[in-house]
Amino acid sequence: QVQLVESGGGLVQPGGSLRLSCAASGSIFSINAMGWYRQGPGKERELVAHIGSGGSTTYENFVKGRFTISRDYNKNTVYLQMNSLEPEDTAVYYCNALLTLSGRSISTYWGQGTQVTVSS
Repeated sequence: QVQLVESGGGLVQPGGSLRLSCAASGSIFSINAMGWYRQGPGKERELVAHIGSGGSTTYENFVKGRFTISRDYNKNTVYLQMNSLEPEDTAVYYCNALLTLSGRSISTYWGQGTQVTVSS
């Protein structure tokens, strides 16, 4: 079994910061890529940031310069450092991982989501 466990969400004032974490565990051979998505109230789920196996990163325009995605390869963990948060960043944030399992099959997994609320 594979699990993605997220943490770090919460309530923050506009201009504040939060750091999300997502730890992958289970019968994992390797992590091909990890990313963060979000779904705001009444909106579709959208990509926020992505990090490949070699460490290359991509960001959606609405978070460039404010958010940073990073990985700890030893801990199978991906982070999302969010600075200069705006009310429009309020959403449930989901971790996503493309994994090669111990049996060498490749699958996509999602975390349970963590709520981020930006409000004064």
